Amino acid sequence: MNDVHIVAETQRLRLRRFVDSDAGFYRQMLNDPDFIHFIVDRHIDSDAAALADMQTRVYASYQKHGFGMYRVDMAETGQPVGMAGLVRRDFLDGPDLGYALLPAGRGQGLATEAGAALLQHARDDLRLARLAAVTVQENTASIRVLQRLGFLDAGTLVWPDSGETCALFDCDLSTVVG
Repeated sequence: MNDVHIVAETQRLRLRRFVDSDAGFYRQMLNDPDFIHFIVDRHIDSDAAALADMQTRVYASYQKHGFGMYRVDMAETGQPVGMAGLVRRDFLDGPDLGYALLPAGRGQGLATEAGAALLQHARDDLRLARLAAVTVQENTASIRVLQRLGFLDAGTLVWPDSGETCALFDCDLSTVVG
């Protein structure tokens, strides 16, 4: 995939589909210690492995669902700071919101800003009524972002692969302002 497709823009951010030339950045994201700790270790050790993972996970989601994970860039500079998007998991009733930022992008409200843009995209462009979100219970920063976005506590979920108990959240997109 090589066509750049912008999904959402905010005052500070641009969210766009990943393309093949993003493999190095994608590898960097997946190897960030917080990504590994709070999300998953995909054992991506090269740009070739990153590209293969992008093709299997990200591009396949674009094709199958019309959405997926997107690269998050600073609008002014084009500098990538993270990724955010919508994921369709077999064990959830609908898509869920996901995001991860590199250390340089944290603590500035960028996850909330990207999340708000994705909620609006999900409602207005994809015509979705609800979104879920899942995070490990110890990731209090992520939980605060979800709460700011209007997600409500929906209990817990046992992650099928790991057996880890995670916090589950739900958002009624009709309540999203924007």
